[in-house]
Amino acid sequence: MAAILVEASRVSPDDLRRLWLSLQQDHLISVLVASAFLVFASTAYLSTRPRPIYLVDFACYRPPDRLSASSSRFITHSRLCGQFDDSALQFQERILVRSGLGEDTYLPDALHSLPPMPSMSAARQEAEAVMFGALDSLFRNTSLNPRDIGILVVNCSLFNPTPSLSAMIANRYHLRGNIRTFNLGGMGCSAGVISLDLARDLLQVHRSTYAVVVSTENITQNWYFGNRKSMLIPNCLFRVGCSAVLLSNRPLDRSRAKYRLAHVVRTHRGADDRAFRCVYQEEDNAGKVGVSLSKDLMAIAGEALKVNITTLGPLVLPVSEQLLFFASLVARKLLKSAAKVKPYIPDFKLAFEHFCIHAGGRAVIDELEKNLHLLPSHVEASRMTLHRFGNTSSSSIWYELAYLEAKGRVHRGHRIWQIAFGSGFKCNSVVWHALRNIRPSPGSPWEDCISHYPVQIVDGFPQES
Repeated sequence: MAAILVEASRVSPDDLRRLWLSLQQDHLISVLVASAFLVFASTAYLSTRPRPIYLVDFACYRPPDRLSASSSRFITHSRLCGQFDDSALQFQERILVRSGLGEDTYLPDALHSLPPMPSMSAARQEAEAVMFGALDSLFRNTSLNPRDIGILVVNCSLFNPTPSLSAMIANRYHLRGNIRTFNLGGMGCSAGVISLDLARDLLQVHRSTYAVVVSTENITQNWYFGNRKSMLIPNCLFRVGCSAVLLSNRPLDRSRAKYRLAHVVRTHRGADDRAFRCVYQEEDNAGKVGVSLSKDLMAIAGEALKVNITTLGPLVLPVSEQLLFFASLVARKLLKSAAKVKPYIPDFKLAFEHFCIHAGGRAVIDELEKNLHLLPSHVEASRMTLHRFGNTSSSSIWYELAYLEAKGRVHRGHRIWQIAFGSGFKCNSVVWHALRNIRPSPGSPWEDCISHYPVQIVDGFPQES
């Protein structure tokens, strides 16, 4: 700049005039203006476009065998603890038979004791065991230094101590002082997708950053010891589990990443009172706290799903399916006999190779298999996760993806749809694209049992296939 200024000071007005006329004759002014505009536009585009988000790896917690809770052991403990009447015990036994859960799911230490000991201390121990177990596996498989993490998001719906669960992780792994931590509570089984959405937004702002998302639920302090049947169902379905996911916006991580995040679609039906109360934590007549499940739950989940796929469909479906869906919608609006025109359900099998449906229960999986016209192979991962690990809440969709990896079914270019439901009422979806042929990471929760799966579930009873 100094040299240019010195030279410019030596130029006379006549020299400047001759230079200007020369530039006009050679059209250099137009070229320079066009070049400057092109550089400016390119810079603006590169700086404002969404950064690709990569899933480097993930890990799921595998509880020790001593925490295994077979159906017979579950019922025996429920009877011996003396908190349930005969009607409640019979109801739990019927639910277990039809639940789709196998004999190797897990309950926390406090509930294996007689009498059960659901204390704050025991709840902290459960949280530490599952979170640290998943994170230790993740850090070991990725060789990541915990101090390199810039963003930490933890979600646990029913257990939110002080200090928070995210603070417990920061303390254990000595995370750096300027890390951005978030602790999401009360958001149900779909909170794992909400955490991913939050991490994605943060990674769009903060450059060259790692984000870790930890999804879990705590059973110790949230076991229901009453006799209201609508509040006993969670006892029969929910089991110990946790997932830890490593995300990155660093271009160099693409070569080692498993997946690229394509879409996140969230649907919230909380404005509807019926939807708001269909999964509701409250006290029963005896003052015992539990989570009540409404009889309308499946209908409300179906309504939320319709809204969610209406938003997701245009993002992922081929044009032919979108046109058929639009034609069906117009026909129902215009024809007088609209009630006789069935709504067209798009064929999502054309958009995705794999489906990870929240393993909330056998009825949830059955309903989505029916409504989305899926094949048994498409819901296999969900059914087997429910059978092997039970409903692990927000982490269940990761046990399902781990199942697909353990079976060697995820290949380069495949599209995966993870869909979860949660209190509020919410239906949330996330879409991933596989960047390579995926092999299971060391320490997979299916490592020592994948050869035994799939099993056939007939009327709630597992049968070896």
